[in-house]
Amino acid sequence: MRDAAGKADQINSTLKEICFQAVREHLAALGMEAVLDLPMPLIKDLLTHLTVCQLDELQPALNQRGISTLSGWIGVLRDMCGLNHVIDFHTEEEAKHEVMRMLFTLVFYGFTNRFVQKNITNLNTPSFLLAAVKCIKHFLLTTPVESLTAERRPLLNLLEKGIRSVGVSQCIDLSKRKTQTALYVLHRLLDHGVAKKIVVDVQCPIVLAWILHGRGSQYVNLELKNLMHSKKASCILQATSASADRASCSSDLNTRASEDQDDQVTPCKRSKLDSVSMEEQESGKANFNVDPQVLCQIFTACEGPSAGACPWGQIDCLEIRQCGSDSLKVLNSALPTFFCLRSLTLQSFSTFRDTDVLSLAKALKQLTESSRSSLTDLSISVLPYTGLVEFLLDANPNLIFLHVEIQTVMRGSRFLLQYPRAEDSDMPAELPLEKLSLKVAELHQRDLHFIAYVLKHSPQLTSLHVAGMRLPTGSSQSQLLTTLSESNHLLKSLTLEDMKLSDCLPEILKILTDCKLEELQLNDCRLLEKWSDKEENLHQLVSALKKVPSLHTLSLAQNRLAKNVCVLAELFSGSSSVKRLNISSNFIQPAELLEFAKRVRTHHPPQRFDLDLRKNPGDRDPDTWNTALQRLRPFCVLLVEGWNSSDTMADYISNM
Repeated sequence: MRDAAGKADQINSTLKEICFQAVREHLAALGMEAVLDLPMPLIKDLLTHLTVCQLDELQPALNQRGISTLSGWIGVLRDMCGLNHVIDFHTEEEAKHEVMRMLFTLVFYGFTNRFVQKNITNLNTPSFLLAAVKCIKHFLLTTPVESLTAERRPLLNLLEKGIRSVGVSQCIDLSKRKTQTALYVLHRLLDHGVAKKIVVDVQCPIVLAWILHGRGSQYVNLELKNLMHSKKASCILQATSASADRASCSSDLNTRASEDQDDQVTPCKRSKLDSVSMEEQESGKANFNVDPQVLCQIFTACEGPSAGACPWGQIDCLEIRQCGSDSLKVLNSALPTFFCLRSLTLQSFSTFRDTDVLSLAKALKQLTESSRSSLTDLSISVLPYTGLVEFLLDANPNLIFLHVEIQTVMRGSRFLLQYPRAEDSDMPAELPLEKLSLKVAELHQRDLHFIAYVLKHSPQLTSLHVAGMRLPTGSSQSQLLTTLSESNHLLKSLTLEDMKLSDCLPEILKILTDCKLEELQLNDCRLLEKWSDKEENLHQLVSALKKVPSLHTLSLAQNRLAKNVCVLAELFSGSSSVKRLNISSNFIQPAELLEFAKRVRTHHPPQRFDLDLRKNPGDRDPDTWNTALQRLRPFCVLLVEGWNSSDTMADYISNM
C-alpha cells in the first residue's frame, strides 16, 4: 500500500511539474488571468517555475490577491548562486532588485554563467533588459556602452530616469574619437538624468577634470579647456543647427567632410560617427571637441530640433577609488568651489603622502570658509598617521560622518608636526560628529589620547566603528571604553573588531548601562581569552544585554565561543528584543549547536530572529548539525553555508 501511494504521489508530482513547465512556455498564449484564477496553493508552487520576466509581470496582480512573489525570486537566486550561498532578503522587492541587478549586469555586458546559458532565450531579449533596467540604480560605464546610442537606445532613456550613481572603471582617452559615446552617455546620466553620485575607479586625472567641470565646481583644467574649446565646436554646431532633417543633416556633414579632409566634422548619425580617416584611426588621435553640450547636439541633431542648451547636473557624492597624487591635485583645485558636494570618499592603494593630505586639508578649509559648503561626509584611506586626522577636522569642523583608515608609517615628517597640536588649533570644543569609523593598524599612546579627545568632544555621536586598534604591550582598551560610557550617551551603534577586549568586561557592562545601544558588534575581540570562568563571565554579559530593551542586533563573530555558545540562548528568555544574532566563525561543534537549539526551544522566543551560523564546522557530524538546524528553524531565519573541515585554512580562520 505504501509503495502504491508513493508511486501515486510521484506521478502526481511529475504531472504537476509538466503542467508548470507548460504554463511557463505558453503563458503569453494562456494570458495572466489563467494563472490568477488558479487556487492559491497552486500559484505559490508555480512561482519557482516562472521566468524572471513572467514573475515581474505577474507581481502587481498577485500582490493584489495577497500573494507574495518572494519565493519565486529566492528560487531564482538559489538557482543562480547555489544552495550554499547565503540569501538574506526578507521582502520580494529586495530579492527582485538583487536578481535584476545581477542578471542585467551579466546580460548587458555580455557575461555568462550556468543560469544565463540555461535561460538565454528568456534573458537575451529587449523585454528583459527594459524590465531589469528599472531596478538598476548604479551603472558601470564600460563596453558595450556604444549600444546605448544605437540598437539599445530605449535603455538609455530609462537609465537616465533611474540611475542614481555612475561608475567609471576604465580610463577614457579624451584624445580618441571613439570615446565620444562614453562621454555622451555620462552627460546624459549626470546632466539630463538624476544621477548625483560618481565613482571613479581609475587613475585618470583629465577624465576627473571633465566630470567635475560645470557640475558644481567652477574649476577648469587647462588641458581640458583646450579640448573643450577646439575649433571643432563651431564646425559641429554649424552642421547640426543647419540640418533641418536627417537627410539634409547627413548631406551637409558629408559635404563639409569632403571639403576639408584634415578637419573632419563628426556626423550626427551613429553610423557616420565611425567615418574617420584610416590615418586617424591608426593613430588613435582625433582633434574633436569634448564639450558635453556639443556632444549632445551631435548625437541628437537628427532626432529633431534642439530644445536649447543642456542642463548642468550637480554631483553631491564623489568617490575616487584609485586616488593618486595627480587626481588629488585636480580634486584639490576644484574643491574650493564644489559647493554642492555632500560626500567625498578617497581611496589609495598606497599610503597618502603628508603633503597630499595637507593640500587636501587646505582645499577643504577654503571650501568651508566660503560658507556655502555642503560637505558633511568624508572618507579617506590610507593616512600615514593619526595626527593628520586633526588637520582634516580643523579644515572642516562641520563633518557629520568621518571614516579614516590609518597605516602607521615612520617618516621624518611625522615628528615635525606637534601632536596633539598647539593652542592655535581650529577644532571646536564640540564636534557635530554623529558617525565615526576608524581603522588603525597600530597605535601609540598619544594616538589613543587624541582619539579619546575626539570622542569626548563629540556628544552627538550615535555610531562608532573601530577596527584593528592594537596597543603596545601592557596597555588596555579600557580608556577608550570608559570614554564612551562617560561622553557618548547617545551612542546607538557600536562596532569593535580585531581588538583585544578580554580584560575590558567591566567597561563593556558599563557601556550597556549608560548607552541605549541598538546594535552591538564585538567581532574578533578575543573576549573569552583571559576570562578565568568563561561561562560565568559570559552569563554576566548576557544578563547586561537583556537589560538593554533597544538592542536588536548582536554580533559576537570570531570569538571562539565554542561550547559556551549555549549561554547565549538566555538572550531569548523573557521579552527578548534581539532580532539578529551573529555567531559565525566561533568553532561551534554540531553537539554544541544542538544544545543551544534545545535551550532556545525551552525559552521559546516571542519572535523569530536571524541567526548567522556561517563558518562553523557543521560537517564534522552532519546528522547532529542538521538536527540542530531543524530544531532552530521554527524560531530562526538561518544563515548557513557549506563548510569543509578538511580545509585546514578554514579551521585556522575559525580559530583566529
